[in-house]
Amino acid sequence: MKLIGVGWYVGVCIFLGVWGGLKLDDKFSTSPALVISGLILGVAVAFYGVYRMILPNIDNKRNKDKS
Repeated sequence: MKLIGVGWYVGVCIFLGVWGGLKLDDKFSTSPALVISGLILGVAVAFYGVYRMILPNIDNKRNKDKS
């Protein structure tokens, strides 16, 4: 069930990055620079968030294997 949350988190981060980039590109007429920047930022935030979500599960598995 946690993996469904991870998938949604990744999708929302990337969507918000691209959407924010589109809005800023429209405002500043810098197409496509800010869309690409927003995409990169969204992917980076998504990877970091997934790492933070998955890390406790990895630590629990290591502790169980040592016991």
